[in-house]
Amino acid sequence: MKKISFDDLNGKVCVITGGAGVIGISIVKALASVGVKIAIVDINETLAIEVAGDLAKDFDTTIIGVKANVLDKESLEAAKAVINEKLGPIDLLINGAGGNSPQATTQSEQLLESDMDHLEKTFYGLQMEGFDKVFALNFKGTVLPSMVFTRDMLEKRAGVVLNISSMNSYHPLTKIPAYSAAKASVNNFTEWLAVHLAKVGIRVNAVAPGFFITNQNRFLVLDEKTGDYSARGNKIVTNTPMGKFGDPDDLQGAVLYLLSDLSSFVTGIVIPVDGGFNAYSGV
Repeated sequence: MKKISFDDLNGKVCVITGGAGVIGISIVKALASVGVKIAIVDINETLAIEVAGDLAKDFDTTIIGVKANVLDKESLEAAKAVINEKLGPIDLLINGAGGNSPQATTQSEQLLESDMDHLEKTFYGLQMEGFDKVFALNFKGTVLPSMVFTRDMLEKRAGVVLNISSMNSYHPLTKIPAYSAAKASVNNFTEWLAVHLAKVGIRVNAVAPGFFITNQNRFLVLDEKTGDYSARGNKIVTNTPMGKFGDPDDLQGAVLYLLSDLSSFVTGIVIPVDGGFNAYSGV
């Protein structure tokens, strides 16, 4: 019987977009703990380099920050050249860039009679500029990096892509239609790309985090004045059987599993990491 471990990840090169965010940093720590060489790709080069430098102090591996815009193919190709020069051929890709925007968020959860004179608070008041931005960042920001950073995997006939989806992809939350629709598209694309690349040795999967407090959703789930949960935050916790928001570190096990050879016959799936939210009917 072979040893069950993540040893096969040691020395591999991983690109992670959105790696300087709350969830991204936790994932980078997990990767670094098993010896993965990591490139944190972010549109904010200063932040990417700063985060990479801070994390590299705690781990015996190489972590670099590289500038790229996940919506600009030429920018991604330039980043790939830097990564290849500094770390070598890319083995793993985590598409973690994403987020929501107040411009793509309704003020009302449902359209009520009392809203008829204030439609700007509802679906009818959504700004298409914000909607397009959120959809592009989450969906196209997964497609384009996959198109660029898997090229080395094609040459090796081996590699893994891991997309970061959301429980919104299964059950769209009120107020955030653009984000929910984009993450549903990520799930569909995960399945499509997994089939497309299966014969050339590249696996494609996703994790769907439940509810974690991040910079993108903080304004929705916390009361700015008190720091306590907002009414929406309380509703989320009440409908999560484990009765709490997740910690970003709760994703680490699922991520390492899907990247490692332990899941060598697993492709085209999305694993919820949600404290039971998806399983709960509300009664």
